This record gives sequence, C-alpha cells and structure tokens, in this order.
Amino acid sequence: MKDERLRIEKDIELFEENISRYSTNNEKKKEVVDLAKRYCDDAKYYLAKGDLLTAFGCINYAHGLLDALIKIE
Repeated sequence: MKDERLRIEKDIELFEENISRYSTNNEKKKEVVDLAKRYCDDAKYYLAKGDLLTAFGCINYAHGLLDALIKIE
C-alpha cells in the first residue's frame, strides 16, 4: 500500500506543477481547468481517507483533462 500511496502523491504533485504552467483566456477551457483542479482536490480527499483506488482514479482523470486541453491548443 505504501508504494501506491507514494505513486498517487507523486501524480498529485506532477499535476499541480503542470496545471500551474497552463493558462488560457478561453472561458470554456477555464471551466475545464477548474474541473481538473476539483478532481485533484478530490484525489487529495480520498487519499487522506485511505481510499487509494478512488484517489488514483481522480488524479488520473485530472491529468486526462489537462492533457486534452494541451492537445487542442
């Protein structure tokens, strides 16, 4: 379980680094950024509760949203 927790923590850290570098003036894209940030917050919540599977799913969804935004730029 320790390895899984460390992996999720690393994924959260990576997401926060990447999202801090992304900016847009497009309102729809800002909504997606907000959604991705909320999924990251959810990942932190579930990680704190010990629900590693849900935390992993949330942070990966957040990464996917950010990746999609970058691809359509």
